[in-house]
Amino acid sequence: MYPKIIKLLLRFAVSTAMLSAVADRFELWPAEISVWGNMEAFLQYTQTLLPWLPASLIPLAGWLATIFEIIFPVALLLGFRTEFFAQLSGFLLLTFSLSMLFSVGIKPVFDYSALNATAAAFAISLLKNKYLELDILFEKKQ
Repeated sequence: MYPKIIKLLLRFAVSTAMLSAVADRFELWPAEISVWGNMEAFLQYTQTLLPWLPASLIPLAGWLATIFEIIFPVALLLGFRTEFFAQLSGFLLLTFSLSMLFSVGIKPVFDYSALNATAAAFAISLLKNKYLELDILFEKKQ
């Protein structure tokens, strides 16, 4: 396969996985297939993942994660500053993976393919070929 197609598929896979998690929090998935089902349940899970964080900061942490999980994948889908947002996505997913590992154990890390998504995000940042990316437009102007 061509590297540019692989990069496109990785961008799509990482982005849709992150956006699906956000859609779950905003009740956009049917209840029978949701993990959290709403933002309140997600914030409770955030407290589980960050037991050392004061309860008063959990809403901030949960909403920041949600905002990042909207901005980063949209940038990846559009191909805007692709390598940069891929690295940010990788670090966000790595943080999520490590938080799960240390708070609830290894099995959820594997069940949610958190390490797979982390590796895919970092792989995107290493693939320099541009294909169906807004970055191509900005390169031509320079």
